[in-house]
Amino acid sequence: MIQKFGNENSNNILIQMVDENDLSVMENEVKKIKELAGDDFSLITIKVDDWNGDLSPWEAPAAFGKIPFAGRANKTLEKVLDIIKNDVLNGKKLYIGGYSLAALFALWSAYETDIFTGVAAASPSLWFPNFYEHISQKKILTDNVYLSLGNKEEKTKNPVMSQVGDKMKATYELLKKQINCTLEWNEGNHFKDSDIRTAKAFAWVLTQSEK
Repeated sequence: MIQKFGNENSNNILIQMVDENDLSVMENEVKKIKELAGDDFSLITIKVDDWNGDLSPWEAPAAFGKIPFAGRANKTLEKVLDIIKNDVLNGKKLYIGGYSLAALFALWSAYETDIFTGVAAASPSLWFPNFYEHISQKKILTDNVYLSLGNKEEKTKNPVMSQVGDKMKATYELLKKQINCTLEWNEGNHFKDSDIRTAKAFAWVLTQSEK
């Protein structure tokens, strides 16, 4: 399911992979982006059917629960590129972002294609197995990346997810040597203010491209 928010005539196109929780607070996210960066943007949301399967870049064991990651991000990116192909042809500025695993997918996508002007990665799942090792061997193909994390997100008993703070710091150090990148620490755990955090991410990349 695809939905559009904001100004459909704008040349700034934001792309966000979402689930039901994201959609339930989308109006608030859009309002916050407007407050921070103005209303010259169109936000396209693409609902994901299988969050862990469709947004993971490769197969990996389950980090929580019993369902492993299926690694279908390549197919999802193909779907995204098909949805926005007219915007690409019309020379519009494209940004990709999201929250949690959708933010990881957005960051990964910028290593696979150079069509995105910026990546808005709010609380990305940088604990994902071998992700840092993967990006450390490649060059990102965008100019602007916003990263954020809650200051309590790494304080978990889950041995995989507890690595997220260290992985975030390492990723930021890696990216800031290559491109324009910022890292913001938010108050709270992973489940606090996802709409506000994502809005801040999109607002930042929008304003950077205007400089």
